[in-house]
Amino acid sequence: MSAVMSTYGRYDLAFEKGEGAYLCASDGRRYLDFAAGIAVCSLGHGHPHLVKTLQDQAARLWHVSNLYNIPDQIRLADRLAAASFADKVFFCSTGLEAMEGAIKLCRRYHYANGAPERWRCVTVEGSFHGRSLATISAAKNPKHLEGFGPETDGFDQVAFGNLNELRAAIGPQTAAIIFEPVQGEGGVRPADLDYLRSLRTIADEFGVLLLLDEIQCGNGRTGKFFAHEWAGIAPDVAAIAKGIGGGFPLGAFMATEEAAKGMVPGTHGSTFGGNPLAVAVGNAVLDVLLEDGFLDNVDRTARALWDRLQDLVGRYPAVFESVRGAGLMLGLKCVIPAGDMVVALQKEGLLTVPAGDNVVRLLPPLNIDASHIDEALGILDKVAGSWEADDG
Repeated sequence: MSAVMSTYGRYDLAFEKGEGAYLCASDGRRYLDFAAGIAVCSLGHGHPHLVKTLQDQAARLWHVSNLYNIPDQIRLADRLAAASFADKVFFCSTGLEAMEGAIKLCRRYHYANGAPERWRCVTVEGSFHGRSLATISAAKNPKHLEGFGPETDGFDQVAFGNLNELRAAIGPQTAAIIFEPVQGEGGVRPADLDYLRSLRTIADEFGVLLLLDEIQCGNGRTGKFFAHEWAGIAPDVAAIAKGIGGGFPLGAFMATEEAAKGMVPGTHGSTFGGNPLAVAVGNAVLDVLLEDGFLDNVDRTARALWDRLQDLVGRYPAVFESVRGAGLMLGLKCVIPAGDMVVALQKEGLLTVPAGDNVVRLLPPLNIDASHIDEALGILDKVAGSWEADDG
């Protein structure tokens, strides 16, 4: 028996090599990867620009402390700020760290404004913000909370999409509203754009910060750099990770100058966050994501995939109920058990990801093309057709 702790329900698969949108297993079989490390491998596997950047940086310098200036970290922060709403960026290694730091920032903002009593956050049902004691308490998923004792205090949850309940939950102790523009683990549920605009309005009305969790839906996944851009709004704070490192551990929380005013020396830190290896790769990812026309192509590709999936759902109503999501963060709401569908697709050479609400997630690399869509839909069609035939 392996010494690896048994915290994952793993599939009986191991991969040895990746190239573009494909992974090669240890038995030599090739798989079309529409999981992308759960929206992490934003440019697929073995992207030549990322590989060369990492190799060059590894030969120069791996790690120094944040006690010193790291020039590529400054460059990456400046580029992220220029491409977004933010003025300030803090680098870490994971989405969990990004959310923890962002929550601290929201509390510290009110402390700096002379209102230390404002430390609670309003969260939304169906969310997922990480696996720390604080973030599982924020999301309040009973499955994730079970066995870990009392919840960490400071989080008040409301129903998804219910603005009246949200308003009622904001009180004199509220510091921030936390929201995923597209819920990932919760079932690939995109927020209505008017709902996102209302969150901005309500945050301003009550004097609280708007913290958006764009760890999965950001970094170009919806066809814009951030998902909230589709609503024409800007948050005060955002958490990012996953795709920003293209597979290398990298996360960040970003904020306006005003929101970040309380984050002074000594208030937060990270040993590995923003080290030379990580930020070199982050800059290489941005080189591609911010190229003229790249995000427009993501949007076009996503719309083509959406149309094909809609047709698929219409042809197999006994297997699929609907398509949902945004950009290349899509979900198939299943009639049959979604977990069984993930396994069946895997057997035919297509990797996908299960999600809540009986959904199969499709999270391909952002640089897929029409041939990959054709291949994926061919597998989906074959599996769904076999399922209906067997049931019939």
